[in-house]
Amino acid sequence: MSASVVAAGPDSFLWWDWVVDHGDDVRQRLLEHLWLTGLAVSIGFAIAMGLSIVALRFRRTYGPITFVTGFLYTIPSLALFAFLVPITGFTTLTSEIGLVSYTLLILVRNIVTGIDGVPSAVKEAADAMGYRPWRRFLSVDLRLATPAIVAGLRIATVTTVGLVTITALIGQGGLGAFIDDGLSRNFSTPIVLGAGLSIALAVVLDVLLLGVQRLLTPWARTDRRRAQ
Repeated sequence: MSASVVAAGPDSFLWWDWVVDHGDDVRQRLLEHLWLTGLAVSIGFAIAMGLSIVALRFRRTYGPITFVTGFLYTIPSLALFAFLVPITGFTTLTSEIGLVSYTLLILVRNIVTGIDGVPSAVKEAADAMGYRPWRRFLSVDLRLATPAIVAGLRIATVTTVGLVTITALIGQGGLGAFIDDGLSRNFSTPIVLGAGLSIALAVVLDVLLLGVQRLLTPWARTDRRRAQ
C-alpha cells in the first residue's frame, strides 16, 4: 500500500502497526535525541558556568556577555544551521554549535541571578568561619543558588529537546527525523509519533531535573513544612 493511500485511510492519524514495525528506528532516534540534548545542555552548562564566574568576578563583563548570548539566542535556528552547514557540514558539530548557543543566555542569567540572591549575611558568616573565596563559592554560594540554576537547566533542556527536532533538516534530528519523513510523504503517523515522543521526552526530563533539585536542596522541603 502506498503512502498516499495509507494517509487517505480513515484511521491514518496513527497507525500502530507502522509504529511496531519501526520499533528499532524509534529506539535509535530516541537515543539520538537524548544524546544530542544531553550533550548540548552539558556543554552549554560548562560554558555558561565559566562565563558566569567571569561576570561575577568582573561585573562590567556581565553586560557584554548577556549581549552576545542574547544575540545568539535571537538568531532563527534555520538561519543559523544554514549558515553553519557550508562551514562544518551535515555533522553533529553543526547541530551542537546551534543547540549549545541557545542554552547560554538562559543558563548565564539563572546562574548569576541565583548566586546574587544568596543573602549577604550567609556570605559574611561563611567568611567569618574561615572559608576562602573559592571554597565559599563551591560550598555555599552554588549550593544555595541551586534552585535558580536548576530552573535554568530545566528551561534550557526543554528548549533543546524542541530544537533538536529541527536538526533533522541536516540529518541530525533524532525524533525530528520522523516528523520530516511524515511531512515529505504526507503521512501523519510518523509526524504524530515524532511530535508526541518529543513532548513526552521534554516532560520526563523536566520532572527528572525537578527531582534532582529536590534531592540537592533538602532544606527547601524543611522550610515548606515549617511554613505549613
